[in-house]
Amino acid sequence: MSVPDIEQPWAVRPDASRGRRVVEAEHPYRDCFERDRDRIVHSRAFRRLEYKTQVFPNHHGDHFRTRLTHTIEVAQLARTAARTLGLNSTVCEAIALAHDLGHPPFGHVGEATLDEMMANAGGFEHNRHSLRTVDEIEEKYAAFRGLNLTYEVREGIAKHATRYDRFGGAEISEFNPEERSPLEAQLIDLVDHITYNVHDVDDGVEAHILDVAALNEVPLFGRPYAELTRQLPRATERQLFNETIRRMVDRLVTDLIETTRRRVADAGVRELSDVRAHPQALAAHSPEVLIDLETMADFLSVQLYRSPLVQAEMEDARTKLRDLFETYVDNLGLLPARHLERVARLGALPAIADYVAGMTDRYALREHARLVAGTSPES
Repeated sequence: MSVPDIEQPWAVRPDASRGRRVVEAEHPYRDCFERDRDRIVHSRAFRRLEYKTQVFPNHHGDHFRTRLTHTIEVAQLARTAARTLGLNSTVCEAIALAHDLGHPPFGHVGEATLDEMMANAGGFEHNRHSLRTVDEIEEKYAAFRGLNLTYEVREGIAKHATRYDRFGGAEISEFNPEERSPLEAQLIDLVDHITYNVHDVDDGVEAHILDVAALNEVPLFGRPYAELTRQLPRATERQLFNETIRRMVDRLVTDLIETTRRRVADAGVRELSDVRAHPQALAAHSPEVLIDLETMADFLSVQLYRSPLVQAEMEDARTKLRDLFETYVDNLGLLPARHLERVARLGALPAIADYVAGMTDRYALREHARLVAGTSPES
């Protein structure tokens, strides 16, 4: 097996992988991380992301991001950053494609609801569930449960960290919590942050919740918009908006690449063990960009995520998901046979949570209509 064109000695290399939980023969023309990426893409959990909420439910319109399109955008930006930094872009891509596999229906409100329902059984956290999905829940192979991914990709899933994530500590002891993740995994945390901050602006305007006047007060958007207005006096508002979105992405990814490259050089990194032993993450934004990103995140939290339209949708989703969960608790026989078989091994609540978390928005709505409301989904 040839080694891909990886420039830096501190990149993750397939010939130095810490391996899989179940040993497998190497593939004749794909390295171990390429196989991981392909297994994720071919999984049922990945396909279901198409009908899972990012901010707006899939049925609200054809142009809103779903959990799947968000994932694809993260993977695209991560590949670019990794390749430019001389890292292993395939590892980056695999972690990006898997990082949201554990998200339940209805976005973060779905996660909060399942966490509430699982309060007496360990709670629910989507990174933990992403790892459970690739380790246990996917059923594609006779020789092992799950997808049997490499240590490095599983580590990237387990240690993924944004402002929404709470999975860590003793729960990830298998992955040596005292070690830093490789740069490939560190990049995913930041690219994820870039992606949802930018595309949520785009979707918020598409939904007529956000407008350009308000966004112009936020420096991350306002500065490039003002500059483009001067440069392109004949451009339409739509053209100016789309160009601004593009410039936001370019600025954020460029800053991530340049800042990370500088921090790696300043740290005197010579090999992967130096990255793992460093007291801080080396992938980072500059202080100026970090302030702009946090300002945008705070703006979106108030103006978009807490807007009456989004809150009404999410409250309805919370009620229906809670109803559905309680219905299965009261009557385990409603679970599909393969999930019912897992009750004896896992306990009722974890088995129900696994089933409900795997649902798409539309399937959860259909099951609620059938089992709780006693109607057809269309009525």
